[in-house]
Amino acid sequence: MDRTKREPASVTYLPETVEEKTTSHSKTYEVMEQLGNHLVDWFHLVGLFVVGVMIIWATIVEILLIFREAGPSVKDILLLFIYLELGAMVGIYFKTKRLPVRFLLYIAITALTRVLAIDIKEMADERMVAISLSILLLTLSVMLVRYATARFSDED
Repeated sequence: MDRTKREPASVTYLPETVEEKTTSHSKTYEVMEQLGNHLVDWFHLVGLFVVGVMIIWATIVEILLIFREAGPSVKDILLLFIYLELGAMVGIYFKTKRLPVRFLLYIAITALTRVLAIDIKEMADERMVAISLSILLLTLSVMLVRYATARFSDED
């Protein structure tokens, strides 16, 4: 074996031009961006699934409490409406990947109505007026959102 001849050392590929460096960087960026998008989508789905399970659980607990008390009260019915709206909102997001703002407004209206219905006897007049005005403002917001969606939406 001739010792004067040496085998070339292993060569690692290094980009030689700026274009090759930019292309390599762009591909890495695209891969990382896709991975980030997949992780965010996964987080949303898992989070919504957990929220959905909690809504179902809370609804079942509330129904069991209603049966134990031998009948629902107005506050129980309004709470079930809140759970229904939350469930509908989660379901719509699962199907369309859009979070409907109107459902959040409906939930707020129902929650304030529940507070008003439950505590009206002990409530100060100023608080009752403030809650009533809040309900009115939220209702006007629903109307505005519906109008804006019908007028300016790009979906058919």
